[in-house]
Amino acid sequence: MNGMIYTRVSTDKESQDTSLQRQQEELMQLANLHNINVITSIMDKASGFDIDRDGIFEMIKVIKSRDVDVLLIQDETRLGRGNAKLALFHLLHKEGVSIYTSINQGEIELSDGDSMVLNIVSVVEEFQRKIHNLKISRGVQKAIRNGYSPTKNLDHSIASTGREKKEVPIDEIIRLRSNNLTFEEIAATLRGFGYNVSKATVNRRYLEYVKTTR
Repeated sequence: MNGMIYTRVSTDKESQDTSLQRQQEELMQLANLHNINVITSIMDKASGFDIDRDGIFEMIKVIKSRDVDVLLIQDETRLGRGNAKLALFHLLHKEGVSIYTSINQGEIELSDGDSMVLNIVSVVEEFQRKIHNLKISRGVQKAIRNGYSPTKNLDHSIASTGREKKEVPIDEIIRLRSNNLTFEEIAATLRGFGYNVSKATVNRRYLEYVKTTR
């Protein structure tokens, strides 16, 4: 499996360079112990309470663009402290990246408090997804009750692929608006059929249309 090393010290003093080097050496040994292929190493010199770190954004970029299975750190405080640490724990979990530490000589063992907070966040996000999906469903159902026919008015072959449509169908925005749907409901309805549009976009396109027809 592929891994990424992350090391951090709290200041940019030269005396801290020794700590960074020591962390790097320990984590390479940990990678060898678990047969992890280290694809990159990232170093930070910043407070653990600060989420605005060059190394963190580089780490996220690598995770998004490459196949990373494991993040290797000396201990959980190297990744961050306080809310910054919990936010990064959550991000890594969502991306399917495990955390290995030198302290544990393997996968990290979260405290009961950290585990509880992360579980609560996951539950809240799941309910947010359900609410979002219900909002889309209600918008579609309301549109259909008002005479909107997606199979007739939209390109069914494209909608079925789930691919993002670059063009916003102004005719459908006008049609749905005439059926007394709000801009939020129109956006939710179009998203349900594959159009990646926001309420603001729908509102803007509608106003542009109104101006051109005056």
